[in-house]
Amino acid sequence: MIALNIAISLFVIVLLQFAGMYIFSLMTPYRDMEEVNKGNVAVGITMGGKFVATAIILAIAAYSNSSIWHMSLWFAVGYVCLLAAYWAFDWLTPGVKLSDQLKDGNVAVGTVLASVYIGIALAVSSLII
Repeated sequence: MIALNIAISLFVIVLLQFAGMYIFSLMTPYRDMEEVNKGNVAVGITMGGKFVATAIILAIAAYSNSSIWHMSLWFAVGYVCLLAAYWAFDWLTPGVKLSDQLKDGNVAVGTVLASVYIGIALAVSSLII
């Protein structure tokens, strides 16, 4: 029974991680993997930041909840906060259109945005515990 619970939990965690990455990819007017395949380092860095940030929130949600449903709920709450951080950062930098800068390969913007994702994920995760 324990092995089954672990297998189900692992399946749900992987599903939520990839669902989170898919939702993030819908937020950009370009295709993330297409840009990465073209060698766009800025998009690659940002995508890595999205993945790490999503994993941080998911890890804390999984660690602090014994129920898959509660874990999923707290992941959703944390993930909405992460998405809101992107929109807030975009709004607070009116002179810089983030998606255009990333598509153009601006590594500085990609690095800052990845750091914002990871920082927000750490801060939001402290609220989930």
